[in-house]
Order: sequence, then C-alpha cells, then structure tokens
Amino acid sequence: MASEVQQLEAFVKESLQNGSTKSDIAKALESAGWPGAQINNALDAFADSTFPVPVPKPRPSLSARDAFLYLVMFSTLYYGAWNLGSLFFSFIDRAFPDPASRNYPGFVDIQRWATAAVIIAFPVFFLVARYIGRQIELNPFKRLSPARRWLTYLTLFIASATLLGDTTTLIFNLLGGDLTVRFLLKVLVVAAIAGSAFSFYLLDLRKEEKE
Repeated sequence: MASEVQQLEAFVKESLQNGSTKSDIAKALESAGWPGAQINNALDAFADSTFPVPVPKPRPSLSARDAFLYLVMFSTLYYGAWNLGSLFFSFIDRAFPDPASRNYPGFVDIQRWATAAVIIAFPVFFLVARYIGRQIELNPFKRLSPARRWLTYLTLFIASATLLGDTTTLIFNLLGGDLTVRFLLKVLVVAAIAGSAFSFYLLDLRKEEKE
C-alpha cells in the first residue's frame, strides 16, 4: 500500500512539473482505474501554487506529545463517563430500591468513589481539551493528527456499541414484561451519556470534513 501511494504521488508530482493540471491528472488516473479517494489524496498532497515546481503540503504526523495529550483527554472522558453513570445508578437504586434486595452493601463507598472520580476526571478532560483546541486554532493542520482521528473513531465505536446494547436490553425487558421505573431510569442514563459523546464527536468529524 505504501509503495502504491509513493508511486501515485510521484506520478502526480512529475505530471505537475510537466505542466498538467490537477483535473487532467485526475481524469488520466480515473481512466487507469485508480480509486477516487486515492486520487484526491495524491492531488491534495501538493498545494495549488504558481511556483515553478510542485509545492508539497505538510503531512499529518504522530508525535509522542500529541499521542500523550489525546490519550489523557479520551481516557479521562471514558473514566469520568463510567463513574458518572455509576453515580446516577446509585442514586436510582436508593430512590427506587429493588424489593428483592433489602441491603445494598458498600452504597456509601460506591457513591464516594464515583463522586471523587467525576470531580477529578472531567476537569482534567476539559483542561486538556481546551489546550488542544487552542493548539488547533493556532495550527488547524493539527486536526488531522492520526491520534486524534483514531481515538475519535474509537469513541464513536464505543458509544454506538453502548447505545446498541442499551436499546437491546430495553427491548429484551419490554418483551419479557419486566419494565420498572428503576430499570427505565438506568436505560435513560446510559443513553444520555453515550448519546452525548456520540453526537458531539460525530458533529465534530462532520465539521472537520466540511472545513
């Protein structure tokens, strides 16, 4: 795959040097059977410039610093979201106790741990996200960071899988006639948390594609 990309970009570069336009190059490559996405990527590797020779554009690269920042941001998001859900679950269990379970051992410890995790995780997430956002404003090319794109799609996958499992559980209990206020509230909590993450990052990706 890497050799094909290099071959394609070398062809585009040589064609631009010989005075061919990008549209002519695209038509020639399409007639040769190259996929449209690969053609666009190869053409986008060079800037539209009147300079005598083709001017390459900077390529997105993965630096250890970017990887660290994005790993911290997304890991605190997952950690905070999980404990936020756990905290809401504990409130629901207290408000609507299960008649089959009279005692809830460790209730206070669960709430205390979840509260502490939420207090720590979300401020760190927002601080790192704000810092990354400022860096992107200074250099919009950083939006194409491989770490950012991979972790964003991973988050979308986790959120969509959670929503799918949440809906499946709801329908399963509905078909079994086992719907309670306690159960419905927990389903709504999971849907709200996972749906918020999914919607935010999906809109962010669409915004990026438009830009």
